[in-house]
Amino acid sequence: MVAIDILYLVDRLEALLVKGWRFPGTAKTFIDEDEFLDIVDQMRIAIPEEIKQAKKIVQERDRIVAQAQEEAQRINSLAKEDHARLVNEHTITKAAENRASEIENQAQSAAVQIRQGADLYAVQTLQDLQAKLDLLAQQVAGLQTQVYNGLNVLVSQNNAPGNTPNEDDAP
Repeated sequence: MVAIDILYLVDRLEALLVKGWRFPGTAKTFIDEDEFLDIVDQMRIAIPEEIKQAKKIVQERDRIVAQAQEEAQRINSLAKEDHARLVNEHTITKAAENRASEIENQAQSAAVQIRQGADLYAVQTLQDLQAKLDLLAQQVAGLQTQVYNGLNVLVSQNNAPGNTPNEDDAP
């Protein structure tokens, strides 16, 4: 399935509104309902794709965190093995304890940094997606209001007393 960019669809909605027919003397615009509904259907398809992409990003972050934890455990295991091997001599034992502690601290620090970086990336990406979805929702709501108002104007004008439809007035 080809992913359609949400912003592209919003641009198409805006273009549809711009090329719509203005009702004289009002701020109302008539648009092609079929084309409008087609774009809305495409949005319904594209938005779940954007959500899937966000889920993939979160999964990638979780994979990176798990990988960092595995690396920390591996480094910790190596440090413990080094420690056990060097226990026989006191001077070497002290050095091994210091080195094991350094390695463990480095591993924990690296894991924390990787986790923070992955979390920051996921938060930024999800915030960007939320902003796009919020903008899209605002624009769709505005377009829906315009369509609703345009239809109400037409219906009220057609139902006004003494107002008979004239073939020359048809859009």
